Amino acid sequence: MMHSCEWFSTNKTEEQKSEPQEEPQYMYGIQVNIFDVIEDKLMRNKHLTQMLIEAGISKTKAFELTQSCDTVFDVRKFRAGNPITMLYGNKDSIQSLQYFIYEISTTDYLVFDLRDSTNMRIYKESKPVEIVERRVKGVIESSLWNAMIDKGLTPSLAMEMSDIYAWTVDFFGLQKGDYFKLVFLEEQIDKKSVGVKEIKFAVFNHEGKDYYAIPFEGKDGKMGYFDENGNGIKKAFLKAPLKFSRISSYFSHARKHPVLRIVRPHHGVDYAAPIGTPVMSIGNGTVIKKGYAGGAGHMVKIKHNTTFTSSYMHLSKYAGGIREGARVSQGQVIGYVGSTGLSSGPHLDFRIYQNGKAVNPLKIVSPPSEPVSKNRMPEYMKLRDSVVLILNSIK
Repeated sequence: MMHSCEWFSTNKTEEQKSEPQEEPQYMYGIQVNIFDVIEDKLMRNKHLTQMLIEAGISKTKAFELTQSCDTVFDVRKFRAGNPITMLYGNKDSIQSLQYFIYEISTTDYLVFDLRDSTNMRIYKESKPVEIVERRVKGVIESSLWNAMIDKGLTPSLAMEMSDIYAWTVDFFGLQKGDYFKLVFLEEQIDKKSVGVKEIKFAVFNHEGKDYYAIPFEGKDGKMGYFDENGNGIKKAFLKAPLKFSRISSYFSHARKHPVLRIVRPHHGVDYAAPIGTPVMSIGNGTVIKKGYAGGAGHMVKIKHNTTFTSSYMHLSKYAGGIREGARVSQGQVIGYVGSTGLSSGPHLDFRIYQNGKAVNPLKIVSPPSEPVSKNRMPEYMKLRDSVVLILNSIK
């Protein structure tokens, strides 16, 4: 009988030893499966002190922590809607708050280590970011933005693409069936996308024509994007003065004015966009006019060279530093979309003058920037061939 009991006891011990141990789980560099985890979002109009008190910290300690926090992170920068995590554990048989974590951004977070009531610590950390190369193809159904969403890509990638192709592709005139292929480096945290590090290279097919963007060092020693022939894709003028909108009215010699209800020339292109949308100068130049101009509302006029001048009308307000005589650079924000003057709704009336005569902005052919230097062209062509091979392999 004793032998039987001894066998049972030994067998039970072996069973206990064979039970799988729970794998440690970590969040914010802290093993969390030994705590009760409560995840929430920062409520509007709640101060840090109040949140700590509601989480179980005494008023005195909560005040001290708030004061100490300012040396690590400005409490005035806490934002409603940002995630907060509270870790509770048993201390002297009473459940108490051990950690309070506030996410500053997708990468940075603030930790209140409350385990030792006599030595509470506050520190700022960053989540490890993994850089992953991705290869994708997208087809335009309605817009570049929606094409990115349909592929499960971050919309910021559309902004990066529009910046690269700002001089060569008119994103307001995309056609259904246009497509893009690109290789880019994505920033990921816990396998989730948090941003785009860079676009390595790309091709955009618009109306049956391929527009390549291949990175290479230019004559000025700076990295830039070049086409399949080694020409820089950056041009003298941007294709449009703002991002992601729609054309509501085209250049015309006879258009019925939406406010006056009479037919008269409209020597510009109207871009419908929300009030406050940034408006950029299409090229380097000098501001020759800034102010209210009757039906044009608040407007800015820029002289780019002896041939070309551009104007931006119906603005809601001007960007800082914009004044007559000021120098502006290509892509610089000069004002914001509005509906001032004779306007039926928020939009930008954009015009280009060539030798003093209004011309259709959508038909301007802008000269390319400097090509790859001749002595480095063989090196570039070798790179181009490898890039085209990779892009062609993306289905």
